[in-house]
Amino acid sequence: MLTRRGLLATTVAGAGAYLSGSLGPRGHADEDPTGLDASHGTPRLAAQVTSLYRDKSTADVDRTMAHFARSPMFYTDATVGWYMPSWDSLRAVFQQYMPSWPKTARSYPTRVIGDERSAVVVFTDSPELFGHEIRIVAAVDFRDGKVIRQVDYWDGRHFGIDATAALRVPPSQYPPTYGEDVVGAQSSPVVRSVAARLVAGDTADLFAADAVLEDLALRVEIVGRQAIEDYLGRAWASLPYGPGAAIRHTVGSAQGGGYEWTRRGAAVDHGIVAFELDDQRRITRLTVTWDGAALSDAAMISLLAATLER
Repeated sequence: MLTRRGLLATTVAGAGAYLSGSLGPRGHADEDPTGLDASHGTPRLAAQVTSLYRDKSTADVDRTMAHFARSPMFYTDATVGWYMPSWDSLRAVFQQYMPSWPKTARSYPTRVIGDERSAVVVFTDSPELFGHEIRIVAAVDFRDGKVIRQVDYWDGRHFGIDATAALRVPPSQYPPTYGEDVVGAQSSPVVRSVAARLVAGDTADLFAADAVLEDLALRVEIVGRQAIEDYLGRAWASLPYGPGAAIRHTVGSAQGGGYEWTRRGAAVDHGIVAFELDDQRRITRLTVTWDGAALSDAAMISLLAATLER
């Protein structure tokens, strides 16, 4: 079994296998504990993602790599700064680690939002893979059915602050771009419009009456338009994805999608916001994740205090 100690001994390129999420386990698709929610994704997107993870579950390097474009191809773990900017570099990771995956381990998608051009893919790495469960929200771009860009975002506190810190590259080694300058925007104008309003804090009438906001880093869920708007009104100035955040890249379709954000100079300087939309282009579900390991306990408690209604 691949151990944490073994991972720490690898190079950054090799360690990309650790949290890429696309490194599916040696298991069977029918063993996945949950089904795939594709209610806000096209059938073709669902088929692409299902096929990709099915082939990864066989631990077959060639079949897995058939789902990735030869060029361009960028794969990044944004939480720890690992960057694989080519098909060959990702294949080398698969080739090194696939034979070591335990049969009981799984990496499986649970939600897709978007279409076959670009989408948010939410997936889970089971504890058997790396010693602790990891829940990842990824921005993925496709071309001709193959992945050309994927960026994974997850909360380091859920994995463990010390373990995450041990795997993180120095700040100076984080890539300045994650391939978005090459791939370009493939998202729907609807997604770009909603993203622009969200990043600006313009949420008036943006949420459906029974919308849900979930923050995977804070471990909170807020239900209902009134509660969400009140919460954002109280907390916006201090949220990592609040004032000062800028859009890095958008993905998705008229059914929903998301945006990657950056915040230069902040303790938490990047993350992702995903959203599902109804027919009126109102948000029915908003999911955010960022690296809580970058903040102190006191800072996290302060953010949690803003969730209290008065």
